[in-house]
Amino acid sequence: MRLSKAYFKTLREVPAEAELKSHILLLRAGMIRKLASGVYGYMPMGLKALKKIENIIRNEMDAEGCQEILMSALQPAELWKESGRWNAYGPEMWRVCDRHDREFCLGPTHEEVFTDIIRNDVDSHRKLPINLYQIQTKYRDEARPRFGLMRSREFIMKDSYSFDKDEEGLDVSYENMYKRYENVFKRMELDVMPVEADTGAMGGNGSHEFIAKADAGESEIAFCPSCKMAATVERAVCGKVKPSSEAELPMNKVHTPGTKTIESVCEYLNKPTDKSIKAIFLKVIPAEGDEQLVAAFLRGDRQLNMIKAVNALGIAEHELVFADESEAADIGSVCGFIGPHGLKPGIKVIVDEELVSLKNLVAGANEEDYHIENLNYGRDYEADIVADIKQLLEGDPCPVCGEKILYTRGIEVGQLFKLGTKYSEPMKAIYKDEDMNERLMYMGSYGIGVSRTLAAVIEQNSDENGIIWPLPVAPYHVIITLINPSDKDQTALAEDIYEKLRKSNIDVILDDRDERPGVKFKDADLIGIPFRINVGRDAADGKVEFKVRGSNYGMDMKKRETVVIDSNEAVKNIISVVSENS
Repeated sequence: MRLSKAYFKTLREVPAEAELKSHILLLRAGMIRKLASGVYGYMPMGLKALKKIENIIRNEMDAEGCQEILMSALQPAELWKESGRWNAYGPEMWRVCDRHDREFCLGPTHEEVFTDIIRNDVDSHRKLPINLYQIQTKYRDEARPRFGLMRSREFIMKDSYSFDKDEEGLDVSYENMYKRYENVFKRMELDVMPVEADTGAMGGNGSHEFIAKADAGESEIAFCPSCKMAATVERAVCGKVKPSSEAELPMNKVHTPGTKTIESVCEYLNKPTDKSIKAIFLKVIPAEGDEQLVAAFLRGDRQLNMIKAVNALGIAEHELVFADESEAADIGSVCGFIGPHGLKPGIKVIVDEELVSLKNLVAGANEEDYHIENLNYGRDYEADIVADIKQLLEGDPCPVCGEKILYTRGIEVGQLFKLGTKYSEPMKAIYKDEDMNERLMYMGSYGIGVSRTLAAVIEQNSDENGIIWPLPVAPYHVIITLINPSDKDQTALAEDIYEKLRKSNIDVILDDRDERPGVKFKDADLIGIPFRINVGRDAADGKVEFKVRGSNYGMDMKKRETVVIDSNEAVKNIISVVSENS
């Protein structure tokens, strides 16, 4: 590509709406353009990098024996109602009606569509297993789109779906896809951490996320440096607490005027916060049926994990909200003084499992300006549900080995789900086994956020000057900077190098614009092409400046080092490195 004839524009200033460096650099490098909040278009160079990522994914999926198809983004509501997800999915799903008032959605995912296809086409065990995939645009009506491609309303995703005869077959498909995901991200030179994850709205009984390590990532990961356990905070469980050996003391109601917070009541009573009970007042608002007030209780220094609470209650995430303070009277209490002892019947009580092992705690007395000391589970209060509903804290014991948990951040770029029969059962995806008995198919679902991965690569590979593309996903492998287009020797040598590289199937840019060298150098750094050849004053001698932007890929050069070498040697080095690493 010749930049003098290319559609190409870079920005010198940082766009006001951009926060993350990937967002800033993609906009400044002219690789994406914002159309509306959370909606972006891909410009030529950005699209080329995106296609490199897609092709790596496609290559690994094809090698696994997956077959590529392409389904409509527009999906009929009937399929989602059949699976039970039409109401469960929540306000993030784009819902539309046609002129005949028939309901559709713009697909955030495609479990229902793929299940519908397979149930109509596959009826025998001889046709299983099957794994189909697509690379397609998805839609999610984010309440607050931000971070560019990280949380957008429209995004590109690879989603694949496996169908097996039984759970053992699903386990094999899942493990095979897990290994393929490791290959995908390794080939992209993306540093990822596989972690246990919550299944969320997808459902199923097992899931892993692939998290790209990044300080600015929106995913929090709890991990153990000792045994390598790693999980999202929604999924992470704490090691079991040893039952307290304290003797149970008599309950004692105490006057605690104006102490509406854990910190204030513990200071007033001279107790540590881990000897108190925190109350969280919630409400379940189901798509159908009556609302239900919920009181959740956990140790005073803990935070409620809403995802764990949702899972414990067996509801959709959007159905659980914080209750209004005015509703506290309905449960026989006062906000700021809610406790598990003496609540009115009818409220659902959920207690964190940690409280069962603790003794002599302080909690609200359900009366303004009063608390109760020495509350003990079983003797003084009970629960409808006992479950792990707390957020794991850094320093908590690892559930596997007992060592201290640490936190890190990252970007979710892929996720795998063992769906089991979650969709095949309500949608009747059935096959006949060897004895002609009808059996439910076992499903797996596997996604990679293609556009998110583009941003994640930049989060891990950039500096103060711009992007530093890893060679396998770089839109171009090399940029030839023609310092003075009016110099015949320079132009002739630049053209010669350009043609040699192009004929060797190297993705190459020739910057032949009539611009100052400084502008060209800044643009080259900004767009992050791995190798740069500067054709300047030594052109008459057949020599060029050769610069490595990022990794040297085994060449005898340091990162960002510029050396003067023979042009033929530069061409030879590039052809050799690209053939081995892309």
